Amino acid sequence: MYLLFPGRHHLFTSFQYNYISRLVNSGLNGIKDVDNKQINTTHKISGVVFAITSANHSGTKRNPIPFYLRAMMAQEFSNASIDASIYVYGIDDVGVLDDFASYTLKQIKHQSDRRLDLNPANTIVICSTPVMSMYQKLGFKILPAELADANKQLFNADLPWELIEHMANSNLTIDEESFRNKIHKGSYKVWKTYHLEEKVKNILSDPIIGDDGDITESRDYNSYVRQMDEIAEIKFQETSSFIQAGRIGDIGCAVGSWIKQASEATTLFESDFYGIEVARQLFDICNQRKHNGEFANPNVFFAQKNAVTSLVFEEESMNTIHTSSLTHEIESYGNRNDLLQFIENRYAELAPNGVWINRDVIGPENGNELVLMKLRQDDGSNNDPFKGCQDQQELKNYLNGLSTFSRFLRFAADFRKEEQDQIEYTIEKVNEVEYIRLKHRDAADFMLTKDYTDNWKSEMHERFCFWSIVDWKKALQKVGFTIDSATHAYSNPWIVDNRFANKVELYDLSLNKMKYPPTNALIIARKR
Repeated sequence: MYLLFPGRHHLFTSFQYNYISRLVNSGLNGIKDVDNKQINTTHKISGVVFAITSANHSGTKRNPIPFYLRAMMAQEFSNASIDASIYVYGIDDVGVLDDFASYTLKQIKHQSDRRLDLNPANTIVICSTPVMSMYQKLGFKILPAELADANKQLFNADLPWELIEHMANSNLTIDEESFRNKIHKGSYKVWKTYHLEEKVKNILSDPIIGDDGDITESRDYNSYVRQMDEIAEIKFQETSSFIQAGRIGDIGCAVGSWIKQASEATTLFESDFYGIEVARQLFDICNQRKHNGEFANPNVFFAQKNAVTSLVFEEESMNTIHTSSLTHEIESYGNRNDLLQFIENRYAELAPNGVWINRDVIGPENGNELVLMKLRQDDGSNNDPFKGCQDQQELKNYLNGLSTFSRFLRFAADFRKEEQDQIEYTIEKVNEVEYIRLKHRDAADFMLTKDYTDNWKSEMHERFCFWSIVDWKKALQKVGFTIDSATHAYSNPWIVDNRFANKVELYDLSLNKMKYPPTNALIIARKR
């Protein structure tokens, strides 16, 4: 007879160990299941199977601890006085799956080379959460563990995740006697050995990343990855002359495209490359590409970390730090203090004479000045720009069919609505011509964002034009950086020709025509 214990298992409690130990050593006969029915069997428990779910996730708020450490905590049960075999299997997250219990059982059968074919005749499930219903549908009996009353959701012991959240949201430490006594000694040992308390507290308190390790839940990663790879060579060529050999870090490395380009440069062959990516999906792709042998230099390493809340490299250890299309996301999904902290962290990580190469979108000078924006109304539909759409593809098609003027109306309605940071504008007529009166930076945000219809919902969170190049220089110099003369804002001619020209015109309030705002900036900041 087997006991199956499914769960994310970031911590095991003393209650759980004692519960399983009693079942193994005293037997199941007479034990009551979750429906308060006695189990009548004399079969001895020969094995306890830990199915660790979300095994492919780590560094996220739902799954801060990597699978291998969770597996070690489970295996620690075999080092205690449980007279049964301990089996540990990792079950990857596969999204929403109504029959996840069947998937779990199939994975265990496959990973055990068909030795463990768990079914209601030979297995009883331990579960105190609503997950139990999936196993009940398959005919399994459920042992309630901590659950005292399923209808009222009352528990007779602390749940592991509740203990973790309580510790993360308080000054309580894992060494507090009241807390330590509730933790199984094997879990305590793993948490202490691998300094998991600090790691978990940092992740759970992180304001930037979401539950599953991304800064936004509305991004289409297939589209995003394709865009990153398409412009990787351009990014590298623009930045390559400023790279200093040695320890080279790429923060917000996405799918590792810039590192791939850099690793092929003969002048950097003796260098070590470190890619930092907070989004779990992108981090997984980086490791897969490394596994595939796509990087010319063998000394390429990836880590899933957040560079806002803490240092990701040792102090004064890096010769080059590269970031691209990242700093505007920190401002957008975090706040100004997060961005300033990010700048300070990079300065601390650079060795003397090290360089931070930052490539990103940029705002115009005098961004708060009011301007008049004239938009084409005859290049698409002007019917119902606020129409609701069922999915992202329908929304994309609809947006692509709107005129530039109507797309602005939709932009103004959607842009940073959730953040309560929407733009203000008025529509004015001068000589029978309609103009939109708004801040210069808001006009620039629309101009730079309006064509990202693939990821419209995600882009509606992101401010591109919060700082001008002068603002950037001031912020960097305040920390201690020296600004290289190569630092400049510029306009991408392709964007100007294909997205601005013949669609948008800007005027000052006296109706003098203005130049288009810059689209990008290359910022070279050195630590002297």
